[in-house]
Amino acid sequence: MAILLNLETATTNCSVSIADNGTLLAIKEFDSADYSHAEQLHVFIEEALEMASLNLKDLEGIAVSKGPGSYTGLRIGVSAAKGLCFALDLPLIAIPTLESMACQANTNEVSFVIPVLDARRMEVYSSVFNQNLEEIRETKAEIIDENSFQDYAVKGKVLILGNGAQKCKETLIHPNFSFDTTVVPSAKEMAMLSYKKFKENNVENVAYFEPYYLKDFILLKKKA
Repeated sequence: MAILLNLETATTNCSVSIADNGTLLAIKEFDSADYSHAEQLHVFIEEALEMASLNLKDLEGIAVSKGPGSYTGLRIGVSAAKGLCFALDLPLIAIPTLESMACQANTNEVSFVIPVLDARRMEVYSSVFNQNLEEIRETKAEIIDENSFQDYAVKGKVLILGNGAQKCKETLIHPNFSFDTTVVPSAKEMAMLSYKKFKENNVENVAYFEPYYLKDFILLKKKA
């Protein structure tokens, strides 16, 4: 039995799940543009544990969505995960945010899945997965134009999903593209991914682990 706590804070969705051997026991999440993760995350952890009739001492590992995503959101999730790992002497498991997003796709009718998270202007964070949800192109920050992802569209149907899909939808016109703008990263899909890593003892150094920001944080100043 491997009871794992999964934390997802990379975007607007504050999401917490608890799973046993990859089987979901409880999930608590709320998607809000206010990014109120600092207020909600620990409350959601307590509520998810209560829903699963468990407490912190029952946990055998903590998994966290490592990014890319919101700088502040990632900091909150990783800080909470590391704090729990230190306090409870538990292993830390890092889950790529785009991989868990890809797991929400129905791959029956598509050859490629491309999760995209909105960055600034016409930029997105993206990665490419095949029909078996195996990553075939690493995560990048890239500017969307009419040539984006064309190499995949000429080979088969491509599903682009996530909050960056609207930028793609407005620019990409190949008939093999389809879009789902409703997908947000969730701790639900982290359950099986974290269990797999736990079984493989694929864990992080708690002291030195940092989120995968992909780009440097830029503070935007308000105009005078």
